[in-house]
Amino acid sequence: MDIITPLFTVTASAVGGRNGHSETVDKAVSVDLSVPKEMGGPGKPDTVTPEHLFAAGYAACFAGALDFVAKQHKIDASHAKVSCSVSIGKRNPIGFALSVNLVIEDQKIPQEELSALVNEAHENICPYSHATRNNVKVTFDIIGA
Repeated sequence: MDIITPLFTVTASAVGGRNGHSETVDKAVSVDLSVPKEMGGPGKPDTVTPEHLFAAGYAACFAGALDFVAKQHKIDASHAKVSCSVSIGKRNPIGFALSVNLVIEDQKIPQEELSALVNEAHENICPYSHATRNNVKVTFDIIGA
């Protein structure tokens, strides 16, 4: 396990689990939660799931990591689009597990270069990638020039 020196810490709380409410202490994020109908829940409108939050966080974090790596190689990836799909499903014999698919698109960067940048960002920089490694299946679709 890596030992870190914290640069920033955010604290969030949830009440009511997947059919409740979650918010950060500073109120920057404040969301109502509802289990989707596909999982047997009420699927209330205008609500999110933990997977929504994870997908948004991973997409933003990975885009930042990609831009950081690209700048080190004197390449501009600041307009790369990173989309993150998070799936939840049953795990054998019990419980649930996640899988992630990241789609990275930048039509200004050649495919081979973009693939190398994505790999470097995933292996070395993105903390979400570090957190999921060897625990969550993460796949990539890379669309370059």
